[in-house]
Order: sequence, then structure tokens, then C-alpha cells
Amino acid sequence: MQFIRRHVVGKTKLSIVLVNYNAGDFLVECLRFVYVVEDELDLDVWVVDNASEDDSIKLAKQEFPQVHYIENKDNRGFGAANNQALKQIKNEYILILNPDTEVEKNTLSFMVDFMEKYLDVGAATCRALKSDGELDWAYHRGFPTPWASFLYYFLKDDRLYHLKDRDMSKAHEVDAISGSFFLTRKSVLDKVGLFDEDYWMYAEDLDLSFRIKRAGLKVMYVPDVQVVHLKGVSSGLKEHSQDISTATKASKLRAFDAFYETMNIFYRKNLASSYPFFINWAVYLAINLKWAMAKRKMSV
Repeated sequence: MQFIRRHVVGKTKLSIVLVNYNAGDFLVECLRFVYVVEDELDLDVWVVDNASEDDSIKLAKQEFPQVHYIENKDNRGFGAANNQALKQIKNEYILILNPDTEVEKNTLSFMVDFMEKYLDVGAATCRALKSDGELDWAYHRGFPTPWASFLYYFLKDDRLYHLKDRDMSKAHEVDAISGSFFLTRKSVLDKVGLFDEDYWMYAEDLDLSFRIKRAGLKVMYVPDVQVVHLKGVSSGLKEHSQDISTATKASKLRAFDAFYETMNIFYRKNLASSYPFFINWAVYLAINLKWAMAKRKMSV
């Protein structure tokens, strides 16, 4: 795979956006991880709070007064909250980061350097581990076409849905990456648009990845550096993090419904026009059946 390279000298500016909703101590911990590399990068950090009911913003403001804070009076969802900061950012390099993410030293500078060198890359992410040490495959996705989804859900074949036949030791292209660590450029967002606010939560990163690739740019997975993504702290829907989540029953239900609703939205907006009616009918039926069945466990 060939890339366009250029050499850059000096401290690069990086804007980081974190959307917070009842993240508790995780927000402060994440900011501590971020500011460890203040000597490597010129940081511009934004925290958008979606009407949290805990002390996370208060604690963050006490320790990190230099951060830009936007405090919403209601929960606007992930994409819309990110957009509030993205519309104000002037720097070229922008990282969308979840507050339940532990960023290892050198990860940010390595990833920014990667983007500096490869100008045909529109977005990139790194290797991510969940709290149990397993790879987080949300960072390494294929688009959920009908065939990829059929293989994954019915035949347990994950070659297309999470691209598990790739060499995970080397940087390579993928279809989509996670919004929990989504490094991109302002010039890319100016070209393809910000997060689609029709997605309240989930799949907005998938949709943005789709638009970036449609614009002829690459979406890259870079395993040389890593983060730990605790995952599900705000939503309370992930089994491995339910014991540390502060999500209320109402917020869990809203996040759960959004998880399946966004599947319908993404398919309708980006894939349905490529398939005949009977395929689309089967896809919508499968999503809604899975939605109904999953409601018993309230986890995704």
C-alpha cells in the first residue's frame, strides 16, 4: 500500500473532544492520561457535558481549568454534542475520544505523526483493548452489508463484519472505526460534514467513516500503539462494565433503543439503495427481531 509522505518539524496542534455523561471519575482520569503528552503535542481539549447528574464536570473543572467546557441542559446525544465543539475548533487534527478510555503514553503523538505522514488518510484509530484484555473489534469494522451481517449473525463468520481475516500486526485499511478514538482532520470534516445528528447514539462513527471513504480517503487501523477502552460506562449496556456504570434504568433503556434504531437509520441512508426491496425488507425484519429478543437481557 502506497502513501503520500511529508516531513513535519515541530509541535503539532491537536484538538480533543470528549462527550461526557455521568462518567464519574473516568472523565478526570482520561484527562490525566491526555495531559501526560502535553510536552509532545500542543493540546486544545474540549469537554461537552450532556446534562450529567454526577460530579464529573465539577471535578474536571477543578483539576483542568484550561479545558474548554460546554454544559448542555439536556442530553443531546453523542454526535450532536461532539458537533458543538467541532464547529468551534480551528486546528487541523481532531481526536474524538471517549472519557472511559485509558490512553497510553506516546499513543497520541504516534497517531498524529501517522496522519502527518500519510495525507490520503481521512481517519485513523489505534489498537484497543477492553477491560478484560480482549481486542475491541468496534475499532476494526467492515460495513454491515446484508451479506456481512448474515455471515456474522447466522454463521458466526466474522471475516466481513469485523474483518477478522486481516493481519492485525500491521497498519491497514478498514471500513469503519470507533468514535471512542477517532482521529481525523478538520479539512476532512469540512469536506464530508460533521456527525449526522439523526443518530442519537451509536453508528454515527460508522456513518462518518462511510462518508470519508466515499470521498476517496482511507480509514486506517494502526496497531503500533494502543488504548484501553472500558466501554459502556455511560450506557450501562456492556456486560463487562455494568458493575462500574452509573447509568440509570431510563438512560440504559434509551441507549439500548438507540443501538438498534441506528442500525435501521444507517442501512436506510447508506445501503438500502443498492439492494432490491425483498433484501431490504429482510434486513429491517432481522434488525427488529434482534431488537425485540435482546430486550430480555438489556445488553449489547
